[in-house]
Amino acid sequence: MPIRIQRELPAREILDNENIFVMDEYRALHQNIRPLQICILNLMPVKQDTELQLLRSLSNTPLQVDVTFMKMNSHVSLNTSVTHLNKFYDTFDSLRDNKYDGLIITGAPVEQIDFEKVDYWEELCGIMEWSKTHVHSTFHICWGAQAGLYYHFGLNKVLLPEKLFGVYEHRVLNRREPLVRGFDDVFCIPHSRHTETPAAAIHDCRALTVMAESERAGVLLCMTGDGRQIFVMGHPEYDRYTLHNEYMRDLGKGLPIQIPEHYYPGDDPQKRPLLSWRSHCNGLYTNWLNYYVYQTTPYDIREV
Repeated sequence: MPIRIQRELPAREILDNENIFVMDEYRALHQNIRPLQICILNLMPVKQDTELQLLRSLSNTPLQVDVTFMKMNSHVSLNTSVTHLNKFYDTFDSLRDNKYDGLIITGAPVEQIDFEKVDYWEELCGIMEWSKTHVHSTFHICWGAQAGLYYHFGLNKVLLPEKLFGVYEHRVLNRREPLVRGFDDVFCIPHSRHTETPAAAIHDCRALTVMAESERAGVLLCMTGDGRQIFVMGHPEYDRYTLHNEYMRDLGKGLPIQIPEHYYPGDDPQKRPLLSWRSHCNGLYTNWLNYYVYQTTPYDIREV
């Protein structure tokens, strides 16, 4: 699938080197098709890493995707340059009149803070409310999923006894939904979080269908019946070294952190981590784009 991004976005060179089809604005304008309009609300601290991970994850269907990055007005990012944000990101105020086939709300390193105490919570609530009328399907990741479950269904998160950190097995529970089409019965996805939305609360919510769950990590995938809201509690988009970099960062800060579970061969941080989740990550994003966006979104985007 060709991903349409701005010509000078730093992720482009890396994607080109990985043989991922990236298209600039000029070529996209000369194709007589309507690309899918996908907005990414990037709440992660190091924006460039998340940009690359998500663009890589969106790159495995024959569909053309036009990506717009959104930033928060009510929060100052300390880990990404102002120049990068001003050049490649738009604010919600400048995008609120647009319609989108899909919206991705990423995770954020604020999970140990009460939702209402997050400095951009009010703005995020406005975006999630806006998504009901301006977005065909919204894909929530990790803390973004917890925030969405709290805002839309009143399901609050709880603090875990210790950080859930590693790569965990999950079992498919509902094969009737195309979101997990092509998945193995058991598959691995990384997690890195201090909180969770309790599995019992999600199962008890009649508006939600649980698609995949782990004995160790709890619910991974759940969604509303129409696929307009999809919630992913882990980080399928993580690359091989993301957990390693987080582990080394926390060790360097002197924080209490355990070795990521089921990640290093022999639990040896000196060994190259095994990449055991990429195919299911690609399948998840491909299924979302195809079955919950492309197959059901109106051709005239103004009708979203």
